Amino acid sequence: MQAPASKALLSIPTLIAEAALFSQAESTHDEPALFGVTDGKAVGTYLEHKFTAYLMDRYSFAGGNSALGIDIPSINVDIKVTSIKQPQSSCPFKSARQKIYGLGYNLIIFVYDKSDDPLAKTSRLTMHHTIFVEKERTGDYQMTRGLREIIERDGNAEDIVAFLQDRSLPVDDIEANNIAEHVLTNKPEQGYLTISNALQWRLQYGRVIVQAGAVHGLRRIT
Repeated sequence: MQAPASKALLSIPTLIAEAALFSQAESTHDEPALFGVTDGKAVGTYLEHKFTAYLMDRYSFAGGNSALGIDIPSINVDIKVTSIKQPQSSCPFKSARQKIYGLGYNLIIFVYDKSDDPLAKTSRLTMHHTIFVEKERTGDYQMTRGLREIIERDGNAEDIVAFLQDRSLPVDDIEANNIAEHVLTNKPEQGYLTISNALQWRLQYGRVIVQAGAVHGLRRIT
């Protein structure tokens, strides 16, 4: 009896290629289980699980878990699903520095428009955008832009601390000074998310959707 062929390891290039195929297929799929569902979180969970199962059928990789906090830790990618009507989602708050230096992992974002067919009692998720965001681009747009401009204008640690306070970064004075000293010697990359302060970060993707394909590190898949 012939042994089953081993699955290839999942990589970022294969993830991107499969996300394109998955998005095309999902855009023509009618799903009875989603008919009448208005909870965006439930829709997101459905699509995340479906895409993860789709990948697991084809590739070898470790699934995510709550301790690691991301969906595909083997390639450092988290899956985000959001409605085109309000493209945003939440993620765990680990450190205020995430607004400056990024979340620490890559994102693959599925932006859908949900429509229901009352006659067939099915729902369809049309994928308007599928975007891969490299981890270096997951900082907050205004925060990183402001800090980069301060450095380019020969600003000092006091300027940076004042800026962090003006932007209400959730840190105490000691950490603000530590961040300022670090920023002076480690200029942050320009981020493209909008990250709102909360117990969980609130990520908004409007700028990512507009800039995908035009900026290095923001790859438009579909």
